[in-house]
Amino acid sequence: MAPGKRPRADIDQRARRIRDPIKRLRFLRRVMRPRPAPVPEAAARQYQFYVGDCDTDDRPAPVPEAAARQIPLSLLMGGLFLVFAGMVSVAGRVPAPLPARVPAPLPAPTARPVAAPPQEAPRLWLVEKTAGGELYSNGLRVETQRATSTRPRLYRALPRSSAQDRDRRWRTLPAGIVFHASESELASFEPERNGLLKRQVLGLLEYAQRHGLYHYVVDRFGRVHRIVEESDVADHAGHSLWADTGWIYLNLNASFLGVAFEAQTEAAAAHSALSPAQAHAGKILLEILRGKYAIAPENCVTHAQVSVNPQNFRIGFHADWARHFPFRPLGLPDNYRRPPPSVALFGFGYEPAFFDSADLELQASLLGADEQVRQEAAGRSMPPARWRQILHRRYREASFQTIRERAALTEAPAPQE
Repeated sequence: MAPGKRPRADIDQRARRIRDPIKRLRFLRRVMRPRPAPVPEAAARQYQFYVGDCDTDDRPAPVPEAAARQIPLSLLMGGLFLVFAGMVSVAGRVPAPLPARVPAPLPAPTARPVAAPPQEAPRLWLVEKTAGGELYSNGLRVETQRATSTRPRLYRALPRSSAQDRDRRWRTLPAGIVFHASESELASFEPERNGLLKRQVLGLLEYAQRHGLYHYVVDRFGRVHRIVEESDVADHAGHSLWADTGWIYLNLNASFLGVAFEAQTEAAAAHSALSPAQAHAGKILLEILRGKYAIAPENCVTHAQVSVNPQNFRIGFHADWARHFPFRPLGLPDNYRRPPPSVALFGFGYEPAFFDSADLELQASLLGADEQVRQEAAGRSMPPARWRQILHRRYREASFQTIRERAALTEAPAPQE
């Protein structure tokens, strides 16, 4: 069976039996490598063989290869002799040459179709705002009765290169989104449980509002509730770390928005724990948030990908959405495939239990990031453990720098964007 056709459960089971992390990484990369796309028929037709000025319909049908191999050698040689003999007269005189036949010009090569420019994202805007909610042009309805204020967002990102150090300004706009699962008690989603379902949603919203946990909660009915104002900090990520191509973000409460789905990751189905209503609501919510703040798709990640424990330098202190998060149904790339920056940049490890509970793509990303650290250590001619200690020290220094900057900010407010 082709790698792309293997059942996912079979791949998962075989990967977990491979103890060597390098061999496991190679196996996961091999079985998850996309198969090459077949050549389109239209492109294949561009490579045609033209015979003189014959029309397409008059061209002789090609002899099948199998039939060509069955032509006797003697018959072939006899045919060549007759052709040669026809060119020479009986008296042995070579006849006058035939007038040269000018072949019809080959048609001009077909120009490759130019890819159509990407379509502009649809314009989205606030249609109506009332005391109880907001309506947006893509159909999103946000319930705002429980929206609360905490403290204004203000943070600094760490540059990944010295050239960006001059741009270390204080920021007030979110750089990304962290997805959470409420991990709250869930009744079976049936009409007979309607009253219990509504009470469970109410309890979750009250708890989230009281603790300022998330910016948004998407309940099982697909309703979107604002809990903390977008301009403020929500206590949703704790010790956490993520990075994009230019910047490193520590402790994402201030730098990332928190979006929680009423769900239990342990009870997730093979593909998603979200109801169809939640998936639709989450998608149009992301359209609004990403359009409003120009959030890159690679900065839309799950809590399990960003959560870290600075005490033992392990990733996945919180493991919600370590697997089965529906990135693609929400209009995002599969960000499980992105190597966690905590491992690649600062040498964090991970518990075996977290690895075993992770999605296959996330497992491959963890192993790839771990292998990157090993190669960097080898390039510096030092043991991997020693290189990890250096990376851990860099993380502590970056954390202390963030704390010092925050303390200085309370004494003299820094200019905002």
